[in-house]
Amino acid sequence: MVDVYEAVKSRRAVRAFTDREVPREVLERVLSAAAWSPSGSNIQPWRIYVVTGAPLAELKKRAGERVAAVDPWDEREYEMYPADLKNPYRERRSAFGRERYSALGVAREDWEARQRAAAGNWQCFGAPAALFCYIDRDMGRPQWADLGMYLQTVMLLLRAEGLHSCPQMAWSVYRATVAEIVSPPDGLILFCGMSIGFEDTTGNYVRTGRAPLEETVTFVEGPVASSHAA
Repeated sequence: MVDVYEAVKSRRAVRAFTDREVPREVLERVLSAAAWSPSGSNIQPWRIYVVTGAPLAELKKRAGERVAAVDPWDEREYEMYPADLKNPYRERRSAFGRERYSALGVAREDWEARQRAAAGNWQCFGAPAALFCYIDRDMGRPQWADLGMYLQTVMLLLRAEGLHSCPQMAWSVYRATVAEIVSPPDGLILFCGMSIGFEDTTGNYVRTGRAPLEETVTFVEGPVASSHAA
């Protein structure tokens, strides 16, 4: 087991996994504990499907066939990023792309190589387990925020078990293929997938940085000025 600080600092989006099986009891333990994640008025808006074994192999096969056929993406049910993403967010996103593809030895202008690297998403980067997180389409922004808290809890608990993960909104554009395997009821939106497994430490990766504390956090201290005129 690792402590909370170590779990937070060691969690990252791993994009290379071994085929070592993740025991069912470990997944059940993690998800049972994650159920205690906070949500507004305790409505627990997440709907989770865990896929392993033959169903996951079939999902990867069908997704791979779509990639090979250059099949158009499914119509988006939500936008991953604002169309007019502004700084500093745009620059952070650009820096991530540069760092990731540089670690893979892929040039910025090599579009085909970038596409091949992206295609790893739909093979779960080799992971033997995948989680798919759905939400009722009637839910609002606060409930989508609840999903984030739940998924972060899952990822930290996975670290406590010695496992790694990779959250993937990319699966939302192959949502029809996922639905063929998990058969979700009508009315649910696929938010993301998550690859789960043991890291393949032979793969190349870059540890993305974080903004300095003063860029994202403001401490409000000291006496509060009166709002009334003297």
